[in-house]
Amino acid sequence: MNKIFFDSWDSIVRTAVITPMAYVILIVFLRIAGKRTLSKMNAFDLIVTIALGSTLATVTLNKDVALIDGAFVFFLLILLQFLISYLAVHHKSVNHLVKSTPALVVYKGKMLSNIMRKERITEDEIYAVLREQGLWSLEQADAVILETDGSLTVIRQAGDLESNVLSGITKPPLHG
Repeated sequence: MNKIFFDSWDSIVRTAVITPMAYVILIVFLRIAGKRTLSKMNAFDLIVTIALGSTLATVTLNKDVALIDGAFVFFLLILLQFLISYLAVHHKSVNHLVKSTPALVVYKGKMLSNIMRKERITEDEIYAVLREQGLWSLEQADAVILETDGSLTVIRQAGDLESNVLSGITKPPLHG
């Protein structure tokens, strides 16, 4: 109970030395890994980000974990993220495994209630993204898409459901 507020000066010095070193190592690895590692996140990217943060905290606060162990975990997590991303780009089955499918939630000024319910998107969220885009009416949006990272994209002029921009998106069934 006596170590709740202060353990030792050695502990403070270790934390003061290890934290900046682990932080710099993580930043270097992230820069080497490239922009993809820091891009908008899907569920897979979020898991890697949380794991990196957890590793950083463990290395900086747990005296039983050496800096080199933490650096190796950083390397492995980023390597795995890179490999999975590479495989996702080159193999559709891997891509479908790690990424969700975008979903059309508004088309030609009409909310697609069934898809919105399935994706757990509310009307208020749709109206908020329309306001962010400077639109004053739902009818001004030809399409609103729930992206794989959870963001909403507004397309003012979408054309038809078979346009290139809407390919690969969950859509309502076409009715003649």
